[in-house]
Amino acid sequence: MYSVINQIQIDKKKVFIRVDYNVPLADGKIADDRRIAESLPTIEHALSREAKIILGSHLGRPKGVSNPGFSLLPVAEHLSDLLGRDVIFPEDCVGDAVKKLAGDLREGEIMLLENLRFHPEEEKNDPHFSKQLAQLAEVYIDDAFGVMHRAHASTAGMVSHFKEKGIGFLVKKEIEYLQGLLSKPAHPFLAIFGGAKVSDKIGVIENLMNHVDVFIIGGGMAYTFLKARGVDIGQSIVDEAKIHQAEKILKRAEIKGVQVLLPVDSVLASDILAGVKSRVANNGEKWDGLKALDIGPQTIAGFAAKIRQAKTILWNGPMGVFEVPDFEKGTFEIARAVGESGACAVVGGGDSVLAIRRSGIADKMAHLSTGGGAMMEFLEGKTLPGLKVLEA
Repeated sequence: MYSVINQIQIDKKKVFIRVDYNVPLADGKIADDRRIAESLPTIEHALSREAKIILGSHLGRPKGVSNPGFSLLPVAEHLSDLLGRDVIFPEDCVGDAVKKLAGDLREGEIMLLENLRFHPEEEKNDPHFSKQLAQLAEVYIDDAFGVMHRAHASTAGMVSHFKEKGIGFLVKKEIEYLQGLLSKPAHPFLAIFGGAKVSDKIGVIENLMNHVDVFIIGGGMAYTFLKARGVDIGQSIVDEAKIHQAEKILKRAEIKGVQVLLPVDSVLASDILAGVKSRVANNGEKWDGLKALDIGPQTIAGFAAKIRQAKTILWNGPMGVFEVPDFEKGTFEIARAVGESGACAVVGGGDSVLAIRRSGIADKMAHLSTGGGAMMEFLEGKTLPGLKVLEA
């Protein structure tokens, strides 16, 4: 079990909160502040206890070097606006200057450290770097579900230096929803998987086989499964190394009475380009060396009909190359169907969440996960390093 921040005595103490402020930026401005907003309940609770708050996060992939393009300064400014109070922002995340600022913090003050990944030691889970971070505070709270599957200094290494440690309200919510999918889902329980990589989803599909009634498989990964069924897929993306596993999953699902729905028609084109000539082809037709870039109208109708019957839905991964308008229809139609289903819907993965938000139905979802990779590893049954170190 894990202690939650409201179960820990943090009054007037220095509290290090690992947050996930890896948000998209456009021209130096926050393009989507959902992850920042999701951290506010934990921060506001700490403020109510007059804690001295030190926030740590990464942003992007600066590859271990300081890079102004990956600075958390815009995040600090945005967080200050959201909270209506100053947020102290040092030039680094470790060092004497940062240690002094942390030591001088007064009750109710907040400091957001500069990008943790400006130091290569963060991703290497370096013991010395971990200790430097830990020396800034007395209590450790992890509210960054999106990086809990990474054994980095700020998510794993530094935690051993704290007697008082726990999770924030966001991580608590994530665990409750995902655990609910594995322990007490309302049936029919339908899982929708898309995206390009079969390897990312195989383990999850196998682990969910005992829980799910229907799997819907779209996106690039669907064509590995279709090839396993002997369908001509032209030049569509395929993971040759996973065809045998795909065959085994289809056979296992058949034995267990779990329905697996795959595309019956697809939108084909020669290249992933806006305005490129495309056509719809059914399975069994000659695809003339073209590649499938979206699910077709018959598939959309079949998937949507099944989705509307579900009581619980899990969705991870788009149905096509939805970044290109010509191939977005399948993903957005499925998003609408999920929204209209009335089911308890849990959605994870940046592309799927983006589709839900762009479809204007985010408020109809039970839960939009802030961590696609962490969500999938949790549902696969893997131990998340960031959770493991917090076990009491």
